[in-house]
Parts: sequence; C-alpha cells; structure tokens
Amino acid sequence: QVQLVESGGGLVQAGGSLSLSCAVSGRTFSSVGMGWFRQAPGKEREFVARINWSTATTYYADSVKGRFTISRDNAKNTVYLQMDSLKPEDTAVYYCAHSSLRTIVVGATSRYDYWGQGTQVTVSS
Repeated sequence: QVQLVESGGGLVQAGGSLSLSCAVSGRTFSSVGMGWFRQAPGKEREFVARINWSTATTYYADSVKGRFTISRDNAKNTVYLQMDSLKPEDTAVYYCAHSSLRTIVVGATSRYDYWGQGTQVTVSS
C-alpha cells in the first residue's frame, strides 16, 4: 500500500500563486512517477503534470505549461506543484497520484494506482 497526503490548497486571487505538496509513504519501492490531476465541479478529472522519480523527467498539460512547475524531493518522498499566474479556470480539487508504470500515456488516470484525498484550489477573479 502507498499513502499520499496532499497539502497547500486554498483561496487566491487571479494572478497569484499557490504551492501544493504531496507526501508519499508506504511501499514506495515500486514507485516510478507521480502525477497531479484536477477535477472541477461537473467535469472529468484531468491531467495536470507528472514527474518521474529517477530521471526527474516532467510532463505538463498544455493548459498549465509555463505557469505550473512540478518537482520532487527524493529524500523526503515528496512531490510539489508550484502554481503561478493562476486563473479562475484553475479552480478545482487537485489530486496527487502514484504510478508504478513507465508509460508515455502520462495523462491517463488508469496509469496511476494510488490517489490522495484531494485539496481544494479556488482562484477568484
């Protein structure tokens, strides 16, 4: 089992910044990468970003490229999502997700086997 605990959500004005953290514990030896997804009310869960533990290779959705930065601290088993230049359309519940798969289909939820509880991010206009 792998446990994921997110923190750092909140309310921010458009143009502002927030930083999310995801602490990973448990059977992490199988971990290949970590992703961030988000889900707005009435919408499907969508991919935001992914980072691989060993290579630090990163992937981003086009909607956040240039504004969001994913990073990891291997020693702390923690993944971060720095969100800058936030827009009202970034409002959603943000989830971190664990992947045991080496995959090029980084945006598919089926490639992730454990999920955090989610943290709310609200961007006001």
